[in-house]
Amino acid sequence: MTSPPPHESRKKLLNAALNVIRARGYCATTVDDICHAAGVTKGSFFHHFKSKDDLALSAAAFWGDMTEGFFASAPYRQLEDPLERLLGYVDFRGEILRGDAPDYTCLLGTLVQETYATHPDIRAACDKGMSTHIAHLTRDVDAAKKLYAPEAPWSAESVGYFIQSVLQGAFIFAKAKQGPEVVRESLAHLRRYLGLIFHQPQSAN
Repeated sequence: MTSPPPHESRKKLLNAALNVIRARGYCATTVDDICHAAGVTKGSFFHHFKSKDDLALSAAAFWGDMTEGFFASAPYRQLEDPLERLLGYVDFRGEILRGDAPDYTCLLGTLVQETYATHPDIRAACDKGMSTHIAHLTRDVDAAKKLYAPEAPWSAESVGYFIQSVLQGAFIFAKAKQGPEVVRESLAHLRRYLGLIFHQPQSAN
């Protein structure tokens, strides 16, 4: 086997980690599994990472950078009205529910469920990544609140966490039921709820 350039083999390992961990879970994933999925040698793995935990930390950061760019370039980001952007985000999450559960579920949610009590560094990395995503959402929630519900007693941050709680919970059920329909239905309810708290009538669809 010809070894790819160092930067390429590292990226292959990170991409493999995103896929394998979401498919098998962190504890069940081995270094051999990741090397096999990446098509690189074990020597190449240990050239880039000290351990599976070290890879997980890098994978969490890689996931955060990748998803931040992905959502920043999504069509809904071009909408001027912050509420329309927020609803567009919910619609976009429904549009990207393609493939099997590992294709659309969250690496950070998968990791933190297994590691929160045993791997504090990985837990902190997951918290940082998810909180960063929520902070982006919170800016739109806050702007929409000022326009449509300035007297509402809830905080923008709490709504950002609620949106992600709906998604992460729905992803768990998608894994249990082996399909994304529960996620789609949860997103539809989430959209209706957002319409209610911002006093905007929403369609039944």
